[in-house]
Amino acid sequence: MTTMDGFFTPSSVALVGATDKSGWSLSTFNNLRDPEHGYPGEVYLVNPRTEVVHDTAAYPSLTAIGKPVDLAYVMTPVSVVPQVLREGAALGTRHYVVLTAGYGEVGGEGAVREQELADLAEELDLVVLGPNGNGFINAAMKTNPYGLPIPKPLISGNVGVVLQSGGLASNVLAFAQARNIGVSLLTSMGNETVVSVTDVVSALVDDPNTKSIALFLEAIRNPEEFREVANRALAAGKPIVALKVGRSEKASRTAQAHTGALVGDDKTIDAVFKQLGVVRVESLEDLMVTAGLLAETGPLPGNRIGVVTPSGGASEIIADRADMEGLDLPDFSPEITAELKAIVPEFATVANPLDVTGFVLLDRTLLGRAAEAAAKEPAIDLVVLLQDLPKSTPSMDDTVAAFTANAEILAKSPVPVVIMGNVLTDINEVGREVTRRSNYPMILGGIEHGMAAIGHAVRWSETYRRAQERRGTGDGGSVVRLPTTDASGVWAEHRAGSFLREHGVPIVPTELVSDADAAAAAADEVGYPVVLKAAAEGLAHKSDIGGVHLGLASADAVREAFGSMQASLAEHGHPESQAIIQPMRSSGTELLVGVVRDPQWGPTLAVAMGGIWVEVMADSALRVLPVDRQEVREAIEELRGVGMLRGARGTPATDLDALAAVIHQVGEIAVGLGDDLESLEINPLLVHGDRIEALDALITWRSDGEPNGGQGASTPSDDEVSRRGA
Repeated sequence: MTTMDGFFTPSSVALVGATDKSGWSLSTFNNLRDPEHGYPGEVYLVNPRTEVVHDTAAYPSLTAIGKPVDLAYVMTPVSVVPQVLREGAALGTRHYVVLTAGYGEVGGEGAVREQELADLAEELDLVVLGPNGNGFINAAMKTNPYGLPIPKPLISGNVGVVLQSGGLASNVLAFAQARNIGVSLLTSMGNETVVSVTDVVSALVDDPNTKSIALFLEAIRNPEEFREVANRALAAGKPIVALKVGRSEKASRTAQAHTGALVGDDKTIDAVFKQLGVVRVESLEDLMVTAGLLAETGPLPGNRIGVVTPSGGASEIIADRADMEGLDLPDFSPEITAELKAIVPEFATVANPLDVTGFVLLDRTLLGRAAEAAAKEPAIDLVVLLQDLPKSTPSMDDTVAAFTANAEILAKSPVPVVIMGNVLTDINEVGREVTRRSNYPMILGGIEHGMAAIGHAVRWSETYRRAQERRGTGDGGSVVRLPTTDASGVWAEHRAGSFLREHGVPIVPTELVSDADAAAAAADEVGYPVVLKAAAEGLAHKSDIGGVHLGLASADAVREAFGSMQASLAEHGHPESQAIIQPMRSSGTELLVGVVRDPQWGPTLAVAMGGIWVEVMADSALRVLPVDRQEVREAIEELRGVGMLRGARGTPATDLDALAAVIHQVGEIAVGLGDDLESLEINPLLVHGDRIEALDALITWRSDGEPNGGQGASTPSDDEVSRRGA
């Protein structure tokens, strides 16, 4: 990764290509020179064709300044950019923002120019943000080389913002300011030719002014670097909130396995974010409101909330949204109920959520005192207080006094207090003045976005705590490379099952036979009824060609089925095929456990309810490997059908820890097989009480280093029918 030390805190900036003809040039100059922004460093204008730009003396070149600058902001034609970088590098300037467009975003010759820019930066050891990017706003350090107007007031705070969109950057900033959300650093990435999103995020993880990080992502260019910085952020307790666009489904990874249909690009991103503790949101509003909340509160202690509002209708909306977000609303204990009854009007009903009524218009400390009492409830992890900032006031002093009194009460709360308004409206100058003078906490943007933010914050906090607990345990840490021979083509059931059994996966008893008499003898040994399956090398979908016979209850039935199967296989190009005999399993819950190789993130584990539920419900959970056993257990818990495993309708309960151990071992095997593996699937893994057995397995190897198939995965993997009996 590119080291960003000193990049965002230059003591001098040169605007190269500055001109009165350019709005970008004027905006950048104003953003650096405006007294309200307060940049303390030197600003130089460079233009070889005129002596005065923006009513300020200009220099004909960087050399003419007479000393190196810390940052060059380049706005020259694309053909001149290399010359500027070479001149600056010779003078000792390592840091550049390139506003100039006309690179990879236009394709063709532009892509060639972009590669030349990357090569030049590497040759000269330069740090380049852009090209085709507006620059950055370091509100915390009052340094704003940014090519668009910055709406005022620029509110400094603790949210770092990184965007793969120049056009949205100003909108995001304007929304943050309208909601009184302060930013530490906002960066418009441009083409990421040298400096990448992960470089900036890494710098924000180390930045003491940043407490949460908001990302707008179109693509993750370097998954390994993203994984690294996200893990660092989680370890540091700095939440990353991301709006990642591009949810379209793409082709399956392999034609052989069902698992490919469960693992799509966006589903994998969801799994990656969940594992890394990255909060995924669906709107720019949620991006900033959630990041703003987490910057304010840090980790929240739990999901049990107490709600205090001045509106019955708002209480009902909040109760519904709490349920949608998985937040609990416990009843107040008798002691707290009695205390609240002494605070609220006698006509109010004490419940959670608590409506203190419109009496707040007469007693402006009522909300604060009710929140203070609710915060004492032992069954509550945080208090949600509904209160809007005023848009106008007849007396600023009286309003500030009332808010100050409440702020002092809330500051003593034993649990976090989260404040939100009824609807998403702008906070105007009156509201900002009230918060400045009263030291009132941040007010979230309306019930809808506020409750979404609380839900996200609670879930992130739980991920953070689990990560802290796991750190240093070493569970699932080292990768053991598994030796294989003839790792090519498709290993169907017998060969795949034998391999998995050798490496610790429980497989249903299986006997390989070559003729009808041997099949009958094996059936006598394992006990009736039995299943007979073809074992032809490379044969993945046996039931399609008569390669599966279920429920065979006698030796004669086995012999007859063997003969019929051999005839059918011969017609389909598999003469003299061997077969396997397995005991018939007729009860239990079927799971699909598979691994496919995502082209960006590598081997990805899918756990799904098996049988008909694979297609009907698509009830699955994904994890990018490697994972530890606890993560596998959490994946199982995510399944909507987990109740079936716990013993629904009198069926025996499964030891979920034992199940997690088996699935974890499958993941370890997949990781150990390395890049040779394309997919590995157990379908089904049959679970019945303490018995956990793989009934069918399939391993597909990569061919010439490339994924197999890609035609989709709707065809049954090794017998839909056998999942019910094999």
